[in-house]
Amino acid sequence: MTLSTQPYKGARDFYPEDKRLQKYLFDVMRGVVERFGYEEYDAPILEPLDLYLAKTGEEIVNEQTYAFTDRGDRQVAIRPEMTPTVSRMVAAKRQELAYPLRWYSIPNLWRYERPQRGRLREHWQLNVDLFGISNLAAEHEAIQVADEIMRAFGAKRDMYQIKLNSRRLMDDLLNSYLGLDEVEAHSIAKLIDRMHKMDPATFSAQIDAILSPSRREDGTEDKLTNLLKITQLNELPEAVKNHASVKELEVLLRVLEGSKITNAVFDITLMRGFDYYTDIVFEVFDTHPDNNRSMFGGGRYDGLVGLFGVEPVPTVGFGMGDVTLQNFLETHKLLPSLKPETDAYVVLIGDVYEQAQRVLMSLREMGLHVAVDTSERKPDKQIKSAVKKGLRFAIFIGEKELKDEQYVLKDLKTGEEQTMSEQRLVAAVKDFRKT
Repeated sequence: MTLSTQPYKGARDFYPEDKRLQKYLFDVMRGVVERFGYEEYDAPILEPLDLYLAKTGEEIVNEQTYAFTDRGDRQVAIRPEMTPTVSRMVAAKRQELAYPLRWYSIPNLWRYERPQRGRLREHWQLNVDLFGISNLAAEHEAIQVADEIMRAFGAKRDMYQIKLNSRRLMDDLLNSYLGLDEVEAHSIAKLIDRMHKMDPATFSAQIDAILSPSRREDGTEDKLTNLLKITQLNELPEAVKNHASVKELEVLLRVLEGSKITNAVFDITLMRGFDYYTDIVFEVFDTHPDNNRSMFGGGRYDGLVGLFGVEPVPTVGFGMGDVTLQNFLETHKLLPSLKPETDAYVVLIGDVYEQAQRVLMSLREMGLHVAVDTSERKPDKQIKSAVKKGLRFAIFIGEKELKDEQYVLKDLKTGEEQTMSEQRLVAAVKDFRKT
């Protein structure tokens, strides 16, 4: 049997050039969140399945989670998200931690779903969570961090839009304003979350299937349809305009604008699929017509820590996936040309491997990243390997160079060669590294 060279469907191999890009993405993310005072944490990739049954959502648990019974007859899952895990960790040391907590992670996550643009079965995701702040400052900071990350990648604010809504507001609209019962309201909320993925006729048919005959006859569907056409907070029905959640959204939009985040807007159709969200939610959307989609989001989830039998902790967080981020950067041509980590390729001329060790150690001690070709192939073949690896420089070391302590540095792009001392050679290569 011949084994396939392809990775598991929906997962990726990371060759060095791919890993280089991933490192760049993660470095930019880390740089921003740590400037805001966030600390990195991590946890096991396996969790008890029960962790996701409580509040994650039926679709993810029943259809997307990689779950199995381990050899100890325990039901476990490969983590599909990080929020339940970080909530578990906070609950475990609820009394020992110094609040507010600012934590972040970039874990590997798995969900069984149809691979498509922006969605794979395996991905990495930046998770940013702020524990212990119950007022709007937490939402403001989370959105600030998200916006700053986008800006750090070179994005201008007209390239993306930050959409806001409130789950408390939607609960009030569905329950009090429309008069739906708990089951109807929950089903309609889930349907609204998916409405942009279906045509209007299908959406309407599914509303009809959820509502009782009396609801369909009293105009509830028309009221709902009209609600979902609202684009401004001041267009909301008079009955809910004074709701506390509306006032919070107004304040948050004003504070964001004061922070120069002028691309934040209210979107009544924004729900976020997870059941654990309790109040304000937000998503960041790409505005480019070739990639006009949601990229990432988050919101407030005050009740999750309390599910572990401890006093609840107010929490706001968001997750930013690497796949949608890379699609955004590619679409807007924001990906930089990344240089290999290796500065130079050392070509040994003749039988000088042992004698060259002092020079090689010296170059590395002075900060150069050098790879030595010990294949004993002809120099021209070694140079071809260096070019194929994408390296800019080659250093030639032979008996004459070792005797004179002068080494040949060749620019593999221009073909220019210079003979110089170790110190000058290091300085020249480091100068290029800065460009």
